[in-house]
Amino acid sequence: MNLSEVFKDKVVWITGASAGIGEGMVKAFSGYGAKVILSSRNQVELERVASECVTNGANESDVMVLPLDVVAYEAMPNALQAILERYSRIDFLINNAGLGARDKLLEIDMDVFRKVMEVNLFASVALSKAVLPEMMRQGSGRIVGVSSLAGKIGIHLRTAYCPAKHAICGFFDALRAEVAHYGIKVTTIVPGVVRTAAAANSLNGRGVPHGPENGVMLGGLSVDEAIAIIMRGFAEDTDEILVAQESEMDLMKMKGNDPVAVFRAIEESAEREVYGGG
Repeated sequence: MNLSEVFKDKVVWITGASAGIGEGMVKAFSGYGAKVILSSRNQVELERVASECVTNGANESDVMVLPLDVVAYEAMPNALQAILERYSRIDFLINNAGLGARDKLLEIDMDVFRKVMEVNLFASVALSKAVLPEMMRQGSGRIVGVSSLAGKIGIHLRTAYCPAKHAICGFFDALRAEVAHYGIKVTTIVPGVVRTAAAANSLNGRGVPHGPENGVMLGGLSVDEAIAIIMRGFAEDTDEILVAQESEMDLMKMKGNDPVAVFRAIEESAEREVYGGG
């Protein structure tokens, strides 16, 4: 399959576009000839990513930097209007902005629960609502949510993060059924461990990022490997794209076939990693 033929001239809006998987998707879509809109709060990093796209051969007119705080819902209509004024349509909305949290339940402030849910779920809901009428008018488009393996399997120290990512799966599954009538497609991306800085950016129970000492998540797929899976999934109209290593795939299969075995396995992992058991 020639991905340039699939994605050329598509108008693609990506949040969380300044790093990690978001940055990787920007560069992939741009490389295949799409018109990309980059959003996050970090304008400096957005400009860097955009500049690298141009250096790699994209036309400057096909790369749009659009800073946006995804929980500033009142800014969404103007952001969408800026895209429509420049490109007249929108083919992909990829809700990639996210926020992790990692701590024991009793150590997590309720404000952290709210913030994690706000960034991961409510921002995706709000931006999807903002874009949906335009896609309905077009009679086409794809809305994408980014969940996690933690949105399928409950994991220790993730009592704030897992509910938000489970909710992403539920919301986009429901939305898929609701908008198919209009010719609009919905895809959920479900990454396992990918080597990004997400661990360092994840909040502790007081709402403070764990910091660079946590480094890049180890042992998972590279960003390039993850992006290859994602882009192939888009090209093949996949409803749910699992971005995972073989061991993670096996865990997902086990959850379907024998969920109790998964519960016990995660408990054993928690005993080792949290409580220092053997």
